[in-house]
Amino acid sequence: MVGFEVGSVPFNPDGWGPPDSAAATLSLPNQPSNVPFAPFSRSEKIGRIADWTRNFSNQGRPGSKHGAHHQSDSAFDFSGDDSFASLAADDDSSFRLVDTSAKSHHHNPNRPKFNPRWRFNSYNNARSQLPQRRDEEVEAKKRDAEKERARRDRMYNNRSQMPQRRESSVFKSSVDIQPEWNMLDQIPFSTFSKLSFSVPEPEDLLICGGLEFYDRAYDRITPKNCRPLERFKNRNFFKVTTTDDPVIRRLANEDKATVFATDSILSTLMCASRSVYSWDIVVQRVGNKLFFDKRDGSQLDLLAVHETSQEPLPDLKDDINSIHSLSVEAAYINQNFSQQVLIRDGNKVTFDESNPFASEGEEVAPVGYRYRRWKLDNEMYLVSRCEVQSVVDINNQRSFLTLNALNEFDSKYSGVDWRQKLETQRGAVLATELKNNANKLAKWTAQALLAGADMMKLGYVSRVHPRDHFNHVILAVVGYKPKDFATQINLNTSNMWGIVKSIVDLCMKLDEGKYVLVKDPTKPQVRIYDVPQDAFDNDYVEEPLPEDEQAQPPAEDVDGELANAITNDVEAKEITDEVA
Repeated sequence: MVGFEVGSVPFNPDGWGPPDSAAATLSLPNQPSNVPFAPFSRSEKIGRIADWTRNFSNQGRPGSKHGAHHQSDSAFDFSGDDSFASLAADDDSSFRLVDTSAKSHHHNPNRPKFNPRWRFNSYNNARSQLPQRRDEEVEAKKRDAEKERARRDRMYNNRSQMPQRRESSVFKSSVDIQPEWNMLDQIPFSTFSKLSFSVPEPEDLLICGGLEFYDRAYDRITPKNCRPLERFKNRNFFKVTTTDDPVIRRLANEDKATVFATDSILSTLMCASRSVYSWDIVVQRVGNKLFFDKRDGSQLDLLAVHETSQEPLPDLKDDINSIHSLSVEAAYINQNFSQQVLIRDGNKVTFDESNPFASEGEEVAPVGYRYRRWKLDNEMYLVSRCEVQSVVDINNQRSFLTLNALNEFDSKYSGVDWRQKLETQRGAVLATELKNNANKLAKWTAQALLAGADMMKLGYVSRVHPRDHFNHVILAVVGYKPKDFATQINLNTSNMWGIVKSIVDLCMKLDEGKYVLVKDPTKPQVRIYDVPQDAFDNDYVEEPLPEDEQAQPPAEDVDGELANAITNDVEAKEITDEVA
């Protein structure tokens, strides 16, 4: 057995490797001498000890200290070789630093980036990788989100020029509450929805006035062949309250009923839960009788516009689109429309008595007043004066009509342009009006039901220009049966009479005197005040000027000045002739 001699191994107490003193004298058998040794630390990477397969193309440079080294010595010399560097690079490439920070889910660096010309650039199509299905869905959702954001921005920009939301608007009370008034009760509208009362068919006590026939040619009007709205300045319209009506006074003296009112007052009570603006009704308890009145210049004589809309109207009184200006404009439109759609050939339908409010020789608007009586209880009857505006013969049967007009002042407020939608989407126009004018349409329907009208005609009247509130055109006229239309707008007749019956019972429990029902301007409730007997007797209310005294457009001003000049010249000539 061949022995193995380890030899002497010097001990280095100062570090790694052989000691410096023994490096020169150390000799190992069968090993080359003068092998360079490079000390290292623990943090350094240890590579190969020797590489006998390397190609030594440049063993030494002139003047270099390694130029005289032997080829065997160069096998251990890696000072001029980058092998260790490549190994270190390989080791570094396998090393990964873990990022523990939260990353955004919206950023994907591997997702291909697109520009507007990416789809049409064949070079980019050839180079770029098409997105996967997941990326396509993400891109589609992103595009939809961008479209939605752009739509909201457009809506915000359109509404930024309009007033603030309806919730921020502050409405004023229709009547000034005096300090000496005593509030007796307040009724929230939530209690009205639970009321129900059925009344039998009414009876006609008396019919006064006269009616003209309806012109059916207006049923064929479209926005393309619209007709301008005419003005009827010579015909007088009457808005007489209950106690000023001579017929109602006569019926009260004859004890025909216990409760007396008009159709406009009853419809206000019946549709109170739909109202937003403030209103007031005067209640007078005289003996065992009850009279529902309105004040002179009350808001009940006007027509509210966009009352139930979410977008408020301007608060400035001088603005043509303010609440008051639009109410006056709607009242004049309604009056003129009710006269223009009649056949004015002198053929009239007369009734038992003539118009009770007209003077002799005065030209009045043809209106039929039906004094009807309903039975509320065994010993309680209600008499109301109801109005119908026209009559028509259908299948040899005479039918009463009510005539009302909806007015468009600016399509930016409603969002629906009547001239574009009335022919193709009439239902959408009506739905928008039901949303913006729910109270007004409900009151018109209630008045048609109270008057026993067989048909209610609704006219669509629009301004010639949004900034011109003097000139209007009739775009369409649509007819509805009152009962069917009440069902369509969710107007329950039993609930209507339930509200009236509850208020009548409440007022009949009060002492004799004068009271006022006031709709709260900010809350959905009605308050009852006890007022002095002389309240509202000397109450001055600024009424709107007649149409001929209002400011007219420039063209009409010129014509008016010319007409006045001619009239003055004629009068001056007559005076001169008389003096001569």
